[in-house]
Amino acid sequence: MKRITVLLAEDHTIVREGLRALLASEADIEVVGEAESGRRAIQLTKDLRPAVVVIDIAMPLLNGLEATRQILQAVPGTRVLILSAHSDDEYVEQAIKLGAAGYLIKQTSALVLAKAIRAVVSSAAFFGPYLSRRLREDGMPGRAKGRNRKERVSLTSREVEILQLIAEGKANKQTAAELGISIKTVEKHRQHLMRKLDIHDTAGLTRYAIAAGIIEGGVRLTIE
Repeated sequence: MKRITVLLAEDHTIVREGLRALLASEADIEVVGEAESGRRAIQLTKDLRPAVVVIDIAMPLLNGLEATRQILQAVPGTRVLILSAHSDDEYVEQAIKLGAAGYLIKQTSALVLAKAIRAVVSSAAFFGPYLSRRLREDGMPGRAKGRNRKERVSLTSREVEILQLIAEGKANKQTAAELGISIKTVEKHRQHLMRKLDIHDTAGLTRYAIAAGIIEGGVRLTIE
């Protein structure tokens, strides 16, 4: 029996170990690698070519959504399953647009993770019980008629990536080095983000990133 190869991308060691232990009991699934950051997930996917990448959205250095985009661009045959604590329509919709094969909420992942992995390998989409109900009732997240929710500003993958590094306390020079772009380009992105979000300081951008689930709270900041 050919086993389904899986890469786990999760920055919390305890969670990652729990997911690995959960999948260890599945005879047809094999965890072939683990990544603690979005950038590491991309590199390991290129090296190991797993059938499925299970990745958290709130990853350090490179968020899971942008990592998903780059993984699917580099290794189109790999299926990506998003694992997140956030069920916001904006994230689900963006994950679908980027080509993710499925989206699981962490609170229920233990019950359905193996099932989801098998489903996405079979070219089926998998969104978990709660999200599946919403998709059936409303269609594409964020487009349901009569849904009374506050409109959010739509950010590109690059903008989310820049915002994450700013919120993690990276100075312009560090962000430029991390992304392989010029400091001037980073400054332009920062200014554009502030105008787009109507936020005018780094602390405000950080609060937005935390509220949006791009990073988790408790990050040490370097305010420029």
